[in-house]
This record gives sequence, structure tokens and C-alpha cells, in this order.
Amino acid sequence: MIIGLDVGTSMTKADAYDDDGVKIASAERASRLDQYDDGRVEQDLEDVLASAADVTRRVVAEAGRPVRALAITGQGDGLWLRDGDGYATRPPISWLDDRAGDLVRRWQDDGTVQRVYGRTGSGLFPGCHGPLINHLAEHEPEALERATVAGYCVDAIVQRLTGEVTVDASDATLPFLDVTTRRYDDEAIAACGIADHRRLLAEPTPAGTVLELDRRGAELVGLPVGTPVTGGPFDLPGCAIGAGLSRPGDGLLILGTTLACEVFTDTVDLDPADEPAGMWICTPDPGSWLRAMPAMVGTAGLDWLLNLLGVGIDSLGDLLEGTAPGAGGVSALPFLSASGERAPFLDTRARGQLEGVTLSTTRGQVVRAVCEGIAYTARNCFERAASASRVPGRLVACGGGSRSGPWAQIFADVLDVPLVVPDDPGLGTRGAAVSAARALGDELDPADWAAPSRTVEPTAHAHEHYEPGYLRYRAHVDTARDFWARQAQGFARPGTTTR
Repeated sequence: MIIGLDVGTSMTKADAYDDDGVKIASAERASRLDQYDDGRVEQDLEDVLASAADVTRRVVAEAGRPVRALAITGQGDGLWLRDGDGYATRPPISWLDDRAGDLVRRWQDDGTVQRVYGRTGSGLFPGCHGPLINHLAEHEPEALERATVAGYCVDAIVQRLTGEVTVDASDATLPFLDVTTRRYDDEAIAACGIADHRRLLAEPTPAGTVLELDRRGAELVGLPVGTPVTGGPFDLPGCAIGAGLSRPGDGLLILGTTLACEVFTDTVDLDPADEPAGMWICTPDPGSWLRAMPAMVGTAGLDWLLNLLGVGIDSLGDLLEGTAPGAGGVSALPFLSASGERAPFLDTRARGQLEGVTLSTTRGQVVRAVCEGIAYTARNCFERAASASRVPGRLVACGGGSRSGPWAQIFADVLDVPLVVPDDPGLGTRGAAVSAARALGDELDPADWAAPSRTVEPTAHAHEHYEPGYLRYRAHVDTARDFWARQAQGFARPGTTTR
């Protein structure tokens, strides 16, 4: 069997797959996420490793079969500084972090964000390498001085299990890789003011690289020394592969902590004139890329709202089915991350809004408004990711949010396309296992391992409501972005002062 290990932001999961792609064992464990009032969000590398070891051991015990390989995927972005032995020189910084928010805002104003995007196709945001390394160089230079590598979650786990310093090309994409050559763009690195720390960026590992558990890693996860290990791709492309997708035009909607919308393409168009948002991601196949638009908040926004209203996630279906499309006139902008938004537009000042609320508004209408707002955001993301087409031809949905039938129906109706929902919503481990099998020499089409699924068809005539609803959403976004910009300027007008 192959064990797929997915080290997420708040949950670590391991699944064991047999040679036919059938899941035969599964385990998961929550990871600790430390969030502070000033916008810092960090994790503990030892806690993350402990969760990875725990779920791996439990799956091995449950399945009771020899392990052919350990295939690792996980969250992307953030900053995981380590020394030569793989120990953190400071707590790993999550992709949700906002400590560099002011810096990114300055870079937006002075054109740095646009210059980097024009070279790499990766939109800078507070939780990615460029601003985070720059911030630490000013505020915590000793952490950088002690570090051997500035990496990501997946390669941090790989280093501790194998002793090797690596990085998958998918992770390295964010934000300094020229995705056409799979080499770092030194001008993009210099534009972020971190050329002196170029040594910390590991060169991308060739696709198909297979490593081995060393003695330290073997003791940690309870597998034999020499067990093959693969690292990457990270969770966004990993889930796309796990969904059985790989052909140009295939699309994936991830309803997880991140609302990620991505489309496979066989061409790259880095247009410097484009608004810098989202990213182009390398896949294991050199001639294939993902055009990705990962919004900062997906199910996290819904979880926040349900907690605020004092209702559980098990009430979501009833709340949605008890309300009509349009949510009784209530609408929502679901931009709830403290670090703003990175897709379908980049604006660190973005904040959530509710509009149309009255004394007669119900909890269900507020919940539906947020669910519809997230679906409208997905359509906006796909419009940017799919270029010529509004949404991709074949669209698969995964992640925890896809388990809700009524919410999946809202997405199908807003996007006006059939939505394929696998029975197994967590596709990251499956994608990692497929990548490992191919690296070990199996001639495997990702579609061969796709999980059984159901198709959610758009409701007849739903577009007659959601089309004007989407146009109102876009107008609301435009108005809000103008407001955020003026708010940042203190609403100053020529000849006036503010205080």
C-alpha cells in the first residue's frame, strides 16, 4: 500500500491506498494553530511532526500491510525556517499571517507587487515568502542567520524524515519561480529586497524524485529505514491530481479553509498588465500548469459565522433549505481574513460586509447570504483562472464544504455547470499517493484512481436569479474596493486635512 499524508493548516490526515487506488485505512488529528490579536498566525513544527507521526502509525496499524511508499502533501505558502538538521529557528509562520500586511500595502502602492507578478505570475500577499522574509530581516534577523533553508510545510516534514533539504516545484512557485523554466527569478527576489537571503531558497527537486526514510524519520513514523518517500506537490495541485484531473480545461473547486479555484492549462501567459492575483503553479508534468485563484477564506468564514450565531455545522443544511435564493435581500462580501484578499483580486485592506439586513432578517438568511457570497467569489475566481471560458469544462468539488448538499447546489447554480462531488471529499492524500506511484514507475493516469462521485446538476432556471445576483455582487465588490482605498487614505480630499 501507499500512505498519503496531508499536513493541512488545522488538520493532518493519513490514508492508505491499495494498488487499485482503493482507500483501506484512514486517520486524522488536529494540529494547533496559534493566532494572535495583532494578526500573527504561527504553528509549532514539533506539534505538526507529532500529528504526522501519529496518523501514519495509526494507518499502518489499521491496514496491516507492507508500506510501498510514504507520499507527503500539505499546506503551501507561509514560512518554515529550519536549520541544517531540520529544526525550526523560529515558529513556522502560517500563510494566514498578517505581520507583513503594511509592507505589502506599500509594495502595492510603489509597484513592487506588479513587478513581481509580471515576472512570476504569482501575486504577493502577506503570508508568502517575499514579504515574510523581508519582515524578518528587519525585525528578527537572527532567525534568518541561524537558518539553512526558508521552506514550506511539506519540505519541512520531508527534511525531518529523510535528512534531505528539498522543495517541490509547486511550492517553489510561490512566489519566486519562473514557472516556464522552473528556476528562481533573481529579479523578483531582488524586487522584494531579499537578495542577501537567496541562499535560503532550496533549488526545486526534479519531478519524480524519490527519497528514503533515514533512521530518525523511521523512528518517528514507525516504518523501516529506507522506505521510499515523496514530497509534493502541495495541497492545491495535489487535490487536483487526486480528483482525477490533468487535462487542459479540467477544473477543481476546493471548499476548505481556502476557497481555491484552479484550472489545468498547457500554456502560460504572464501578462504584466494583469491585476496581480492568484498564481500559476507547476505540476509534476513539465508541460502542465494550474492557473489558481485561492481566496483567503472559504469554510473558515462559514465556521466563524455559525459560531457567532451559536449554531453548529450540522444545522447548515436546514438553514439553507429553509431560505430562498437571494437570502431575503441580504448579501455578503466574504472577505474575512485579517490579511485581506489575494484572489480574485489582491487587496490587503479587504474586509467582509453584510448588506440588506433588517429587523426581520433571519439567521438562515444571513447564512445563505454568506454561502452565496462565497459561491459568487468562486465564479469571479474561475472567470480569471479560466480566461476565455467563464468556468472550466469539467468541474470537480472537494473539501469539507462539499459535503453539504444544499451548499454544493448553490455552487452548481451560481456557476451554472454540473458539479462533480467525489464521495471522498479529501483528495490531497489521494493526489500525493498517485504522484508517488508515478514516481515509482507506475504508468498511471490520475483518472484511474479517481474516487466514486455524484453529480450536482444546476437547478432549472436558477441562473435567472443568480445571474443578476452575481452582477450585483461584482458591483458591490467594486464599490467596496473604492471604499477600502479611500479609507486607507483617510478619506482625504484636495485642500483638506484629516485627523
